[in-house]
Amino acid sequence: MQVFAPNESRDFGSKVAEYLDIPLAAHEERDFEDGEHKMRPLVSVRGEDVYVIQSLHGGPDTSCNDKLCRLLFFLGALRDNGARRITAVTPYFAYARKDRQTKARDPVTTKYMAQLLETVGVDAVVTLEVHNIVAFQNSFRCRCIHLDTRVLFADRAAELAGNAPVIVASPDPGGVKRAQLFRETLEKKIARPVGSAFMEKRRSHGKVTGTQFVGEVAGAIVLVMDDLISTGGTMVRAAKAAREHGAQDVYALASHGLFVGESASKISDSSITGTIITDTVPPFRLGPAIDTTNVEIISAAPLFGEAIRRLHLNGSMVDLLAFPS
Repeated sequence: MQVFAPNESRDFGSKVAEYLDIPLAAHEERDFEDGEHKMRPLVSVRGEDVYVIQSLHGGPDTSCNDKLCRLLFFLGALRDNGARRITAVTPYFAYARKDRQTKARDPVTTKYMAQLLETVGVDAVVTLEVHNIVAFQNSFRCRCIHLDTRVLFADRAAELAGNAPVIVASPDPGGVKRAQLFRETLEKKIARPVGSAFMEKRRSHGKVTGTQFVGEVAGAIVLVMDDLISTGGTMVRAAKAAREHGAQDVYALASHGLFVGESASKISDSSITGTIITDTVPPFRLGPAIDTTNVEIISAAPLFGEAIRRLHLNGSMVDLLAFPS
């Protein structure tokens, strides 16, 4: 087995390699004066089971497009040099939010991402918490592994719940299933009922509207569950609504913290008690004070390391995937 991590994802890749108790495989990257790039393995991959870890978020130094292009070319090079099996490990999977046509002549970028990866010869793709798991799974003809955030957040959520009433809420109707699965997991963890709630949300011409909040949250600890935090506006809307309905504390939980625009000020809003994310996207857009006081990071590297270990050994993946409890 060989595990590679391009420079942009080396920190996360090193954590995965540490979990696996192996060194990252050596590779070379070169930037050319005209903006082109070259990446090649410095070890033989012929006949090897190869994993490439590249999180496809934008920044801090390269765009998501650059990272995708570099990943595709490196995967192609591995195939050309005789790798037996190639798995693209993308902790954050870019372009997954545009998974269907909502306007005339819209692109469906989730499908195009699958076509690009399949074209360069990948055998499998591993990611964590895409926007729409159904669209993700239906886009690929190769094997796709969608890891489940529940195994990362359940222990911390149980600590936050304590002995108080606890509610798992979705910040929009589209995330109700995600919140439901997490609620069922948390119920098993704390051995008592967990309530549910969701916030109305409609988006048109870039503007978000909707004020209905459904659920009884008075006196409860509310855990707002989403796949990602972009600007933070959706989380703040849900948190404020929960507070207005009597919530004791409101925590924002999301797999991926993009934190674009004015998100730093939004997640510092008094309606949000704390924010919990994974390290699939480093919170480089936030100031150091917010990093340490408002945002808690739970590493997803052990989860990805375990997935790679089981894939390599042809072991069972069931308890790492998004199936109902």
